[in-house]
Amino acid sequence: MRGAFSPLRHRGYLDGPPRQVPGFASLHRMVEMLLAERVPAKGKVLVHGAGGGLELRALAEAQPGWLFDGVDPSPDMLALAEDTIGPYGARVLLHQGLIDAAPSGPFDAATSLLTFHFIPVDQRRETLRQLHRRLKPGAPLALMHISFPQTEPERTQWIARHVAYGAARGTDPTHLEAAREAIGTRLTILAPEQDEQMLHEAGFDGISLFFAGLSFRGWIAYAA
Repeated sequence: MRGAFSPLRHRGYLDGPPRQVPGFASLHRMVEMLLAERVPAKGKVLVHGAGGGLELRALAEAQPGWLFDGVDPSPDMLALAEDTIGPYGARVLLHQGLIDAAPSGPFDAATSLLTFHFIPVDQRRETLRQLHRRLKPGAPLALMHISFPQTEPERTQWIARHVAYGAARGTDPTHLEAAREAIGTRLTILAPEQDEQMLHEAGFDGISLFFAGLSFRGWIAYAA
């Protein structure tokens, strides 16, 4: 993931998701609500791709009894997360590395938001399996990332839409073209049905779509 997301830009990350992701603030509220259906008042939650800390802060604010373990490969992003979570830090443990650096659990829930499009296809299945192994039976996983059709001309059209939404008005067209090329080559994007199939193969069931915002899709699934 680090190769796709440069830590040199980590400070600008906090401004990115609210601008680039339709309904970003509501996303965190939905995730907290869905997890709370099964996570007890003193539950433990694993946050995969915790760098930046926006998700950790939102969940910690909403659920004062939950404890969190967050994992991310970037030390810079983890440092930013530590700053972001501020007063909630006593309930959060941060771990540097990929999913195998996370504690074995078992956890009452897990999240992976805006992370999987940085993970190569050949690592996605194993990442999902590792998440599954760390969950209690029936525990929820909230998964959300870029996901749109991969057949042409739909793929090219969705890349253009994704870039256009996140760009500031009046952005130089050459910058937009560079961004479209970067999205198409540096990120790993699958079709929604492929993402759902991988969840099934990793041992999750009860898979349902809870978020759809332009180029982003989010699912809630449960460890079988």
